[in-house]
Amino acid sequence: MAEFFKKKKKVCQMCAGKDVDYKDVEVMKKYVSADKGKILPRRVTGTCAKHQRHVAAEVKKARFMALLPFVK
Repeated sequence: MAEFFKKKKKVCQMCAGKDVDYKDVEVMKKYVSADKGKILPRRVTGTCAKHQRHVAAEVKKARFMALLPFVK
């Protein structure tokens, strides 16, 4: 029964070749929750630890530049 519920491990998109930039708001929205505007954790986004820190820094830059809201 347990073999039916095994989840596939998520692959880090940035390790696969895609990059995240604070100016690309559509990509940044995937890493921010829709209801409160919080940065999503690694277990939800599937990023590795190195790139999660990069994503957090880019989200913070986008918020400071008023491209993303601090709260919804």
